[in-house]
Amino acid sequence: MSEESWHGIPRSKIPWGPKIDYEKCVNCGKCVDYCKLGVYEFEEKEGAKRSVVKNPNQCVVLCTGCEPQCPAVAITHPSKTETRKIIGKLQKAWGAAHSIGSAAKSSKSEWRKA
Repeated sequence: MSEESWHGIPRSKIPWGPKIDYEKCVNCGKCVDYCKLGVYEFEEKEGAKRSVVKNPNQCVVLCTGCEPQCPAVAITHPSKTETRKIIGKLQKAWGAAHSIGSAAKSSKSEWRKA
């Protein structure tokens, strides 16, 4: 199974996803209801249900739509500015690595033909 990517970058390389501050969280589940991508799930712990970030890489990069849904302001995301900088670096590094890999495959193909 191939890894999900975002604009050609493996999604797992992009540090983007929500965090829940459990000091503030009131376990209302609005985040679970709001996000249809399965980022959040309910978890039972010590007889109580609470929302957890189960699949952070399912979060759409740079989306913060769940934040205003939280009445306790318990959900945060990384800085969009910093994330964009990281993405820029990843695009350069990942693009160069793929270009080199494609060139190497192309060279091998040409070599085999000779």
